[in-house]
Amino acid sequence: MKRYSWLIAVAISASLGGCFGAPRLLNFPFDAGGRSLNSPASELEPQVSGNFLVFVSDRNGSQDIYLYDAKALNLINLPGLNALNEIVSQPVVSENGKYIVFVGSDRGRSRIYLYDRTTEQKRDLTKDIEADVRHPTISADGSRIAFEAAKDGQWDILVCDRFGQIFPLP
Repeated sequence: MKRYSWLIAVAISASLGGCFGAPRLLNFPFDAGGRSLNSPASELEPQVSGNFLVFVSDRNGSQDIYLYDAKALNLINLPGLNALNEIVSQPVVSENGKYIVFVGSDRGRSRIYLYDRTTEQKRDLTKDIEADVRHPTISADGSRIAFEAAKDGQWDILVCDRFGQIFPLP
């Protein structure tokens, strides 16, 4: 369990350190109640963008997405994001922390979702795509989302806007 906490600290350190210095280990406080970055639960798939770290954790008895502000040193509340009937994975956050994109699975079907922190709304970006999807990523400003989609075993990269409108690639 401590291994995951250390990995998260290194990931944040690498992001905040930028190209101007060697990475350093940051020591975030441990909270047995799960109200901080480090907890006794499994913290999985950490991704860093700007001052934000997004990750999956089972600290509340279900697999949920958490967002941590490394400057303010606190977890950010994400109302409307996590659902009991959904398995989440592969979260990524925009550089300004406003958007989180992730894979959500419900009844064996994977979807790419976008969560907007301002509106507290979660949108299914792949509702019209009959394919398996995985590995989403988001542009720094949150305007473009790229992900892999496979129909009949062929994996392709698709790019869409925040509303799920697919862009043709040149």
